[in-house]
Amino acid sequence: MTVELLSSVRSWIEQDPDPTTRAELETLVTSAESNDQAALEDLASRFAGPLMFGTAGLRAAVGAGESRMNRAVVIRATAGLAAFLTERVGERPVVVVGCDARHGSEDFAADAAAVLAAAGCRAIRLPAQLPTPVVAYAVRELGADAGLMVTASHNPPADNGYKVYLGGRAVDSDDERGVQIVPPDDAHIAERIAAAPPANEVARDEAGVEWADDSLLDGYVSRAASLRGTAEPSDVRIVLTPMHGVGGETAVRVLDQAGFPNVTMVPEQAQPDPEFPTVVFPNPEEPGAMDLAVALGSVENADVVIALDPDADRCAIAIPSTSDTGETSWRRLTGDELGALLGEHAASDPERSGDTLACSIVSGRLLGRIAEHHGLKFRQTLTGFKWIARTPGLRFGYEEAIGYCTDPLAVRDKDGITTAVRVASYVDRLKHSSATVQGELDRLARLHGLYATAPLTFRVADLELIPQGMQRLRENPPAELAGSPVVEYTDLSKGGPELLPTEGVLIRTEADDRVIVRPSGTEPKLKCYLEVVLPVEEGAEIPRDEATSRLERISDEIRQAVGF
Repeated sequence: MTVELLSSVRSWIEQDPDPTTRAELETLVTSAESNDQAALEDLASRFAGPLMFGTAGLRAAVGAGESRMNRAVVIRATAGLAAFLTERVGERPVVVVGCDARHGSEDFAADAAAVLAAAGCRAIRLPAQLPTPVVAYAVRELGADAGLMVTASHNPPADNGYKVYLGGRAVDSDDERGVQIVPPDDAHIAERIAAAPPANEVARDEAGVEWADDSLLDGYVSRAASLRGTAEPSDVRIVLTPMHGVGGETAVRVLDQAGFPNVTMVPEQAQPDPEFPTVVFPNPEEPGAMDLAVALGSVENADVVIALDPDADRCAIAIPSTSDTGETSWRRLTGDELGALLGEHAASDPERSGDTLACSIVSGRLLGRIAEHHGLKFRQTLTGFKWIARTPGLRFGYEEAIGYCTDPLAVRDKDGITTAVRVASYVDRLKHSSATVQGELDRLARLHGLYATAPLTFRVADLELIPQGMQRLRENPPAELAGSPVVEYTDLSKGGPELLPTEGVLIRTEADDRVIVRPSGTEPKLKCYLEVVLPVEEGAEIPRDEATSRLERISDEIRQAVGF
């Protein structure tokens, strides 16, 4: 073990206020000094540099050390946030603090609130284990200057994180209230964190923390339930899974108040469990994650299966179809398919406020056609709801990674629970018109053409592989995809008239196929977003098999281009 590494570890131990993580490091140091190679590598990983604060806030595996999520990191980060807010808004910034049920979440939220209170902020804690959208709602509802949510969303069980919203006096317009931070605020907060004292020297005032009363959550529930427009009891049968996360109780309460009493939760996944024991990854997008819910959907003869991610800001659905022999099969909609349906639902509703539909650049382009058809504006943004939710005049926004903003007046972020209400309402309307969700997708395809999308994702253990893959693609971009010449190649890192620079590459063919390749902002992945557009002749079958085949061919060609 190098002298520099040992010095860093010893210094951290002295400054760590948590006896558990201090002991964790002491044990590793003892093993490393006895030439335990695994312990030495573990220590080097934990002290690979300070955990950096960015537009995603903080996110890492929970554990001791400067490169992990732990109480010491959270305390210093919150000291930096408090300094930033005090400089920005002046006297007594108001900050809402929430947390999910992951490992360390309760302790991190308690420390954060205590640091804020000691720094002269009005720190308002929400009850533990509430969905992320409730924090976004609380920032707008309470006129808070900031919101802090301890969550790692749908990351693996070992991870936790810390995300920040700004509002109140900290922003310039209503469109920015309760939206996640963007540059340069992230850099300004990071500077204050770097200047913060060691964690054991940061003051904490637990007695000065306020607790939100029940009326705040009641207000969120009532608002979300009201989106249906009526509370008349519906006969729609819903199977719901909160994926071992914190959304189940709130979602059932909202759906019941909205007139959907027939909700069955997947029992194995109903209660919060930070180990997520029934899934490999707690993300409804991942293969197999919705298997238990779909199986229960068949048993319950459900009209729709709804899955929330662990902090309930994302939502996925599966729909049934019956074959000629009477057998029922289930299909999970892609994020773009549900985005198009919810976009059509929003665009067709004259009661909705806002005149603009928005989605991220990596999402499907059908939403733009829907907006044009209904005489609405359309806007593409950089990836992430920190950009989508800032859209002026937003009526509805989504990203293909199953995130949907369906009530921007109340929650300026993705919200799986309000999405569940919109989905249930849509299914109810279609059911009583003798229509189906698949039929609605077919109608949109006949009206606008078939827009089919698919992801191609590479999860890596070595993060250096990601920039290497991007470099190979830049040096040797494909001349054609699926037999169609490439007519556009855009390096997104150079920015454009309407987009800030972002790491990624866009490729479009003469046939209007489109591929975007970019690193994930929150996970060790290289992500490729594939889209094909096929015309639908009047009276002809919708060419879904052809689209699938074309997407598979493009997928193989992009895999070769990035060298994975």
